Amino acid sequence: MTETIVAYLRANAEQLDVDMAEALNIPLVELREQIARLAASGDVICCRVTRFIEGRKIEGISCRLSCDPPTPARGRKPGVKKDDDSEANLF
Repeated sequence: MTETIVAYLRANAEQLDVDMAEALNIPLVELREQIARLAASGDVICCRVTRFIEGRKIEGISCRLSCDPPTPARGRKPGVKKDDDSEANLF
């Protein structure tokens, strides 16, 4: 069962527990028990989230693989300077 959850997270990145239970056809209570075991072993990282979708409040647990960090934001990063005169420093 845990291999199925890990494979699903590997394929779909970060997911809510409700969405995972629906996609994997696993009862939510059983899925949460498996997620707790995976989190204790360090395979997944979980946090409680509250989302509002179409005015409805949805509370759940957001999970992702621990070896899968979120992608960095696009654009320039603070503290990074562009070196325009790279040829001038050759001599």
